Amino acid sequence: MSEQVSRRDFLKLAGLGAATTAVLTGCGPASRYVTREPYQQMPEYNSVGQSTYYATTCRECAAACGLVVRTYQGRAIKVEGNANHPLNLGKTCARGQATLHGLYNPDRVTDPIKKSRGDSAGEIVDWNAAIQAVADALKNNQPDEIAFLLGTSSDHLFDLVTDLANSTGINAPIRFGAMSMFESRATLSKAAENLFGQTGLPWFDVGNADVVFSFGANFLETWLSPLSYTRGFAQMRKATETKLRGRFVQFEARMSATGGKADEWVSLRPGTEALVALAIGRLVAEIRGGSVPRIFSSVEPADAAEQAGVKLEALEHLAEMFANSKAVAIPGGPALGQSNGLAVAEAVLALNALVNNFGKSGGVYLSALAPNQTEYNRPASSQEMQALVEKMKSGAIKVLFVHGVNPVFEIPNSLGFKDALSNVGQVISFATFPDETALEADYVLPDHHGLEGWGYQRVTTGTDLPVLSGAQPVVTPYYNTRSTADVLIAAAQLAGGSFASALPFADEVEFLEKKVSALMSESNGSFSALDSTAFMATFQQFGGWWKNVDSKVTPNAGSVLNKNVKAEVAEFAGEGEFFFVPFMSPTLGEAGANKPWLQELPDPTTTVMWTTWVEINPETAHELHLENDEVVRVISEAGEIEVPVYLYPAIRPDTIAIPFGQGHTAYGRYAENRGANPADLLGKHFNEAGDLAFAGMKVRIEKTGKTKPVSRLESRMGVYGEELGEEH
Repeated sequence: MSEQVSRRDFLKLAGLGAATTAVLTGCGPASRYVTREPYQQMPEYNSVGQSTYYATTCRECAAACGLVVRTYQGRAIKVEGNANHPLNLGKTCARGQATLHGLYNPDRVTDPIKKSRGDSAGEIVDWNAAIQAVADALKNNQPDEIAFLLGTSSDHLFDLVTDLANSTGINAPIRFGAMSMFESRATLSKAAENLFGQTGLPWFDVGNADVVFSFGANFLETWLSPLSYTRGFAQMRKATETKLRGRFVQFEARMSATGGKADEWVSLRPGTEALVALAIGRLVAEIRGGSVPRIFSSVEPADAAEQAGVKLEALEHLAEMFANSKAVAIPGGPALGQSNGLAVAEAVLALNALVNNFGKSGGVYLSALAPNQTEYNRPASSQEMQALVEKMKSGAIKVLFVHGVNPVFEIPNSLGFKDALSNVGQVISFATFPDETALEADYVLPDHHGLEGWGYQRVTTGTDLPVLSGAQPVVTPYYNTRSTADVLIAAAQLAGGSFASALPFADEVEFLEKKVSALMSESNGSFSALDSTAFMATFQQFGGWWKNVDSKVTPNAGSVLNKNVKAEVAEFAGEGEFFFVPFMSPTLGEAGANKPWLQELPDPTTTVMWTTWVEINPETAHELHLENDEVVRVISEAGEIEVPVYLYPAIRPDTIAIPFGQGHTAYGRYAENRGANPADLLGKHFNEAGDLAFAGMKVRIEKTGKTKPVSRLESRMGVYGEELGEEH
């Protein structure tokens, strides 16, 4: 079929038969040749036609939820969850719904650009010249001088670059994202490896538990796979004829939206989470009888309670609840983002071993690997990113390719990524939007938006089935963009030699067919086919491929309770008087600030919109003579930012908190010069697993004498009875 055939012409040729449906719903590789064009001038008295639906994968985070996108006359108009997808079963989060605002964003990069670093404008070049520049960068530098920095939500591109690296000797691709930094994925997976002797990401069966203890994990917001955990939480909370409504306890210094759903919220002094988990474990062991396991024996519950700022009676009550229920304990979030984060993760996981819930309903498993995966590959830790920065500073990296991540914004300034770019000879960004990293690049070669592109994403956790989630274009690209995979394939052919032999594909779709059709030999799959073409077509139609058998792995619990865990309070950097808790915005995530739907969506705990704020306990604010909307300067050893005050009663008086997601200096009209970036306050401190100790800073506050009214959905009367004119 010719590339010149438009969607309208194809409909005329094919009529309304099965062939039309097969191609337009993405059921065959020929769909890549069909131009799905919108009407530029709607014919007068045109009859309203029928919608067409495409199965694909959400790219707003790395969870890999399945989507079904409704299109009408060539335009995507509504996103919903794929009801058959094992991970999200038809549900979407706010960021998934707002993906259309990325597709139609007026500030997208529309053409390949050659530019000077730091300049927002540049010279538009044609794609032949752009691809030649990539080819020259590959062939004119030594393999160990070439680096790829990728985001976490394009597994097919990661596989393509990995194949390229394995064949040519260039550096293996590094993956990073602010979301994975705030999740402390390296810490969680390292704790599992230390305790179980098995690599993988733990999966917590919240839905089948009767009691859930969460130490900092905001699993209903942004942590790992929030849609999956939200479904599980709803199941746990639902009472039946044979089961009481489940109970939930959250341990944290600042009440998250997840903590707001808890039956009991335990306000711990930051840094004492490991002590509290070990103390509860000791009390549980005593309640259940027998000797106290070694891992819990070094902690005195009374001392732990005093250091954590809670009552011993409260810990005894919680231990009684945990000991006599079908319970599961989850470590995550700020609790792991501290100097002792690895000890916290190990102590909390050991609670599960104590109640013998490994591999059991309502307990702990290791997540199944995806169908085309042989080992768990986590994103890079912040310490590993620091190692990349040091190589860049030394001049060892001559060419840096960046895709799917915005490190100039997402990586704390203290790590020096932006400064290190000056020692990199050439920076090529494949940015869809004009973000801060694209501003510092020599070339910006725009990738398709996620709804315009092909690909697949591995589901790393959240379901008991191994899932490879598929992506396909739901609309034709609106601008002069090109798939990054296609650019690299074409550039490799121009570079010749080992590069050409590493990627011997006509295009991205052929590469995907090779990777996906390898699953034809797998048994117990969601579908089968007689040949690779039919298999790829069905893969697109259903939005992926998954096994129909439970493949979760039972952790090896044999020696967990005989391990040693350091029962120490975390160390905090800086000399400020307040513990600082930065947290990922549950509405914006790491890259949602350029979408007005998300900017307008109220934060679930404060209802604030369109800006950054600092949460301060009203008692603390009273002592500092601060009121709502006063602008304060928050100062750490690493930097300072100015933000307005929000009086928040659900936070400890010795703690302040700021959401991450705003503070862009680029990234389009909806994101630029709005709010502040709390990453500017984070120092270069890591825990034992290499994750950034982002919750391990202490800060001080200074008044600026300025005010800035904060946009929020709640009445200005709020919860404090503020007056509005004559209202009381």
